Amino acid sequence: MNKTSEKYFPVYGWAGLLLVTIFWYLNWSLEGLRTQWGFFFLWLGYSLLIDALVFYRKGTSLIKRNPKLFIGLFLISMPGWWLFELFNLRTQNWFYDGKQYFSDLEYFLLASLSFSTVMPAVFGTAEFAGTFKWIKKISFDEKIFPVKKTLVIFLSSGVLILLLIIIFPKVFYPFVWVSVFLLIEPLNFKRGYDSVFKYLSHGNWQPVIALAVGGIMCGFFWEMWNYYSYPKWKYYLPGVNVLHIFEMPLPGYIGYLPFPLELLTIYNFVTGTLKIKPASGFIRPCVD
Repeated sequence: MNKTSEKYFPVYGWAGLLLVTIFWYLNWSLEGLRTQWGFFFLWLGYSLLIDALVFYRKGTSLIKRNPKLFIGLFLISMPGWWLFELFNLRTQNWFYDGKQYFSDLEYFLLASLSFSTVMPAVFGTAEFAGTFKWIKKISFDEKIFPVKKTLVIFLSSGVLILLLIIIFPKVFYPFVWVSVFLLIEPLNFKRGYDSVFKYLSHGNWQPVIALAVGGIMCGFFWEMWNYYSYPKWKYYLPGVNVLHIFEMPLPGYIGYLPFPLELLTIYNFVTGTLKIKPASGFIRPCVD
């Protein structure tokens, strides 16, 4: 769908605001277990609200461009985040307080439902960040071309980092948040899938910065809403367990900056592999 000159606040945005209000209150006020069912609706509301704000500001948004692909984000997001849970089996950087009250199947199903909201929230917030005037004014001359040497460096670095994480998880765990990008992005380009190289080869860093800002914005809300919820996640970050903001140590927020790039890389790989042609160009951080 092309950008339209008509901008307004869609009705679903008000529905999203209502969901956020209701489930924020419930997740923070009810006794006992509640987040296992409230988390999804809270972040569904957030995703609808942020998408409506994007459309209001720029006349296009994820939902308005393609509602089916927006729903598809929830489906791809589930295995996308389980990949990071797989990393965590080795690094042990976070655990879920309250998990003990559920069977393995219950936990898998409820966690998957919650994980489904990650991509819609991050990509919507990144597009919202892309409407900020200060991001639109950013200009760098640095270009990164996807030549063979660059792709080999990316892939080799990804393999090396992965091995270091496996062998020395307490030292190299922070690199989880760049490893997936380095490993998969060269494959995306070689296979002809969407790739951040289409921006970087032209010296356009605005989409990358919009993604980073969107990631840190989502990170703030994730950590804030998690703080008084239950079940909730808690962290153990060797060497940087200081200056906590909510449950997260302050240095840990750095991981939210590259995290959206990894999500985009995963999304492009999945949609490219499944040959979902409309998905090409669907995610548009800082692109009108």
